[in-house]
Amino acid sequence: MDNIVPQDYNINRISRNKLKGHRPLVIWFSGLSGSGKSTLASLVEQVLFNKGIHTYSLDGDNIRSGLNKDLGFSQKHRSENIRRIAEVAKLFFDSGTVVIAAFISPLRADRETVKDIVGEENFFGVFVDTSIEECERRDVKGLYKKARAGEIKDFTGISSPYEKPLDFNVIIDTESCEIDKAVEIILKKVAPKLILKDA
Repeated sequence: MDNIVPQDYNINRISRNKLKGHRPLVIWFSGLSGSGKSTLASLVEQVLFNKGIHTYSLDGDNIRSGLNKDLGFSQKHRSENIRRIAEVAKLFFDSGTVVIAAFISPLRADRETVKDIVGEENFFGVFVDTSIEECERRDVKGLYKKARAGEIKDFTGISSPYEKPLDFNVIIDTESCEIDKAVEIILKKVAPKLILKDA
């Protein structure tokens, strides 16, 4: 690390924010597999995009099929997966983009790492609080069935823990809250964070 000297850029984040007309933000959706976090994240992004907000989505399976395809699902690899994603989110944030990130991110320590990397003031957490029973009932990808059969090891909610967030900005219970209402709740709380202070 002694020979690494960060490059200073002529165009800074403030300039990019002014060009785009809004502040950047990292909106981080966390929840069990099948909780509905990717669906919610996609809908939130669509509304923001339609309003002229510059966005980019980062999603678990997509990242693991490219950038993080060398990682497995041990706890060490899961933590490294989240760390790398946080670094990517920070780059997009610095570009003035609103990052929509949907990841199980089961451990509080890893989510704290994300906050440390992107800056706690730039992090907006959405906990998609869906019970394991409901996620298993949906089993959209058939993963719970495989996990119960022992075909998948270290599966969150079955053989690996999920630590519920204690300090996220929004908690959505998808079993009692209609999806359109959930999107409305999230956007209402996100909107003030996107306003340029000098606008």
